[in-house]
Amino acid sequence: MNHVTGLINLHEDNDLIKEVTKIRPIATIPFAGRYRIIDFILSSMVNSGIVSVGIILPNKSASVLDHLRSGKDWDLARRHEGLYYMTPLDTNSRTHPSELRTLYQNLDAMHRNVYDYVLLSGSRSVFNMDFNNVLRFHQNTKADITMLYYKNSQKKFSPCTVLQTQETGLVTDIANQPVADDNASVFMDIYLMSQKIFMDIVKYTYERGGSDFLLDGIMRTQKKYNIYGYCHNGYVSIVNSTLNYYHTSMDLLNPQIWHELFLNKFPIYTRIKDDVPARYKADAHVSNSLISNGCVLKGQVENSILFRNVKVDAGARIKNSIIMQGCQIKENAFIENVICDKNVMVDVKKVLKGADDYPFIIEKNTVI
Repeated sequence: MNHVTGLINLHEDNDLIKEVTKIRPIATIPFAGRYRIIDFILSSMVNSGIVSVGIILPNKSASVLDHLRSGKDWDLARRHEGLYYMTPLDTNSRTHPSELRTLYQNLDAMHRNVYDYVLLSGSRSVFNMDFNNVLRFHQNTKADITMLYYKNSQKKFSPCTVLQTQETGLVTDIANQPVADDNASVFMDIYLMSQKIFMDIVKYTYERGGSDFLLDGIMRTQKKYNIYGYCHNGYVSIVNSTLNYYHTSMDLLNPQIWHELFLNKFPIYTRIKDDVPARYKADAHVSNSLISNGCVLKGQVENSILFRNVKVDAGARIKNSIIMQGCQIKENAFIENVICDKNVMVDVKKVLKGADDYPFIIEKNTVI
């Protein structure tokens, strides 16, 4: 797919996940002990043979630049093509920043780098797939635009875009809905189209006051294009709320899901950080949990995910929780259904308990 360029849009709606996106976009939320959410779409692009990937930066971009840097860990640090960043050129404009504005202001650069196709994606989906199959589907159906979706396995109470398709895959309707019903065709925020169609949509929509690629560029001009839907049959989760982030993380403790995401023929890459192995002391007890390098465990951990350099003191208990990098859980503390952001300290004998459908969230650098 070296004739396809990838674009990853980091302008994501974070209204339902503000607790963990105050200092970062959804793309760089820590995930699975050592990864970030953006690693999944970026790795899938690289594994599919895409060697040119643009990142459409949001306002809060420091964590993005710190994580991706030159793209070396994804084999995208290249003299030609490779990883590049797209930022608004007019920083003094009073116009609210959007992906369409950024794309429009960078159209000249895209004219100079001619590709047959553009793969445009959001940054909040967790999956692992080969886009070569999507390209073949796109070519065989002679689609103008291919939109990727998955079949929802159970009703989910979170905003989503749902597609209606014919048996051939032709999209007949696109709708934004507050709830995803069982077996709904949920859009994955991923499109494949020719570079010409992509640039035409960006130019036409932005010059007529549009700001959102899906709403203004696709849904309002749907009748102009031959749009098909491609169904991905593997695991997919869209992290667009704190509850979705919590449940998606807990899904990783299912060996079947973990194997599909991380142990198939396509690896998920991330920024490499060397660290010492986790240390399990004599009284430590760990069951069905994901423990990262650098952790020191003296207490009990059950059905939980611990990021790098977490310290669990003697007598402390962690259950059904996500503990991010650098946290300390002191002696005889008990936490259940909790999300701890980075560098949180839970003091001696403190008890923190959330619910499975309403996890308790502790902000970064908090001492309790």
